[in-house]
Amino acid sequence: MKNITTEDQITRKEALSKMGKYAALTAIGSFIILNPKQAQASSPPDPGGNPFD
Repeated sequence: MKNITTEDQITRKEALSKMGKYAALTAIGSFIILNPKQAQASSPPDPGGNPFD
């Protein structure tokens, strides 16, 4: 097991800042991946069809 020195440690504020950045990236990635599927599911089957048929 590695001995942890004070040089290797970060403060609670730094840790929260890093976790916030990872959380933001995860949220953006999830939105990008899931949003097209939701948009496709809610679109009509023939979006370019003639409305006067």
